[in-house]
Amino acid sequence: MPTIPSLLLSAVLAAAIVGLWHGRRVRRRRLAYARVLDAADAFEARLRLARSQLGSLDAGDTDPVRDALQEMLRQRLWLQQHGAEASVATLDTLRDSIVAAQTKIDRHLAQLAEARAAAGI
Repeated sequence: MPTIPSLLLSAVLAAAIVGLWHGRRVRRRRLAYARVLDAADAFEARLRLARSQLGSLDAGDTDPVRDALQEMLRQRLWLQQHGAEASVATLDTLRDSIVAAQTKIDRHLAQLAEARAAAGI
């Protein structure tokens, strides 16, 4: 039969392991949340710079910068409403979607710059 000191030691070790596991999980989630915010901030700054460089577009209803800013706003609202409960995987997926949107808008902006250069604008 185990002695009381060995039972106490086992309980302390179990509590320490659970505490370390929980702490690691909390740190991973905070890091994922911070990465989402960093990606969103960088993308929004890039969009605002593009907006200031391009000015108003004469492209009718298709304004990729405006569309991307609106999508960024939707994602920020979702993050504000659900970010506290979101899993690390969900936060990583959100960050990946922001990075993909930035790649898409960069491609559109490059095409626009090429079209303007070809037209001598």
